[in-house]
Amino acid sequence: MPKTLNVGMIGYKFMGRAHSNAWLKADKFFDLKARPIMRVICGRDRTGVMNACHRWGWNQFVTDWREVINDPTIDIVDINTPNDTHAEIAIAAAKARKAILCEKPLGMDVKQARQMVDAVKKAGVVNMVCHNYRRIPAIVLAKKMIAAGELGRIYHYRARYAQDWIVDPNFPLVWRLQSKIAGSGTHGDINAHIIDLGRYLVGEFSEVCGQMETFIKERPLPGESSKKGKVTVDDAVMFIGRFENGALANLEATRFALGRKNGIQIEVNGSKGSLVFDFEDMNRLKYYNEADPDDRRGFRDILVTQGGGVHPYVGNWWPPGHIIGYEHTFVHTIADFINAVADKHSVQPTFEDGLADQIVLDAVEKSAKTRKWVTIGK
Repeated sequence: MPKTLNVGMIGYKFMGRAHSNAWLKADKFFDLKARPIMRVICGRDRTGVMNACHRWGWNQFVTDWREVINDPTIDIVDINTPNDTHAEIAIAAAKARKAILCEKPLGMDVKQARQMVDAVKKAGVVNMVCHNYRRIPAIVLAKKMIAAGELGRIYHYRARYAQDWIVDPNFPLVWRLQSKIAGSGTHGDINAHIIDLGRYLVGEFSEVCGQMETFIKERPLPGESSKKGKVTVDDAVMFIGRFENGALANLEATRFALGRKNGIQIEVNGSKGSLVFDFEDMNRLKYYNEADPDDRRGFRDILVTQGGGVHPYVGNWWPPGHIIGYEHTFVHTIADFINAVADKHSVQPTFEDGLADQIVLDAVEKSAKTRKWVTIGK
């Protein structure tokens, strides 16, 4: 029998649901080196966290995150809270020698992210930032093909992450639209994902030039529709840039693209071929091979659902052709994290990756403010 690991999760809403589902299913579909025990879930609203506890099968609930950190039986702390609390909770968890999984963005800014990296290094604890899109089987296959040189020299990385959930000017001023809690808006929330995928697939960024825009400057206060408050984050961001290997980057993230609910499109062009990925068809990767005969050239579809070690992760689910979805990316993340904790060795993306992403985020924001190119620091 594999050993057990007691999990304490802080936060229970959108990401809390995604993570709870993953903790519940990981050892049902993957042969893991340890079995997770869903020991305690934490949230500030007693009724809300109590309902989440019962719905997802957590053993108990608490309303103060410090109870989770101070519990000597807890092995893993999973942080799904608003961005302004990530650093405080993670640093306390590191000092308590807990393994830590933290939602993105890692911190509010580079300073916080560095403090978090320093804390986990000093404590020597396993750590991971939850960029779940790295574990889409088609993305992992793209990484494998690029690393093997099948695209040759990389020329372009183009990515767009588009949503439309705040287009309505009467949408309330939720926490994600307040810089004191979120740090940034679309930039840190979804641009962070395609920045991370760029680093994963192509390499480190060397310089960026960006612009940011807030289309709706004021919004109704939650529960007080007659009153309005100032929106203090970006609604949309785009930037061009360059990678250390010379490849060019073009990234856009917006919450104002009507019709796009959670659209992620990525294209990588190289000297030997190209890859295209669309999250709305996430089990498919499109591949153009310049070496094909002249009369056979064109983008081919690779259905990334073949088990038996052919395609990553999917063999743990269903027979070939039986597609998987968004929630499975979290199960893959949790499964890899559990094995990392059992091995006492972190796996990507670590807090250092989260810091590297934050350095790019901050550089883009600086560029947008100064209207100048910004070199990526370390």
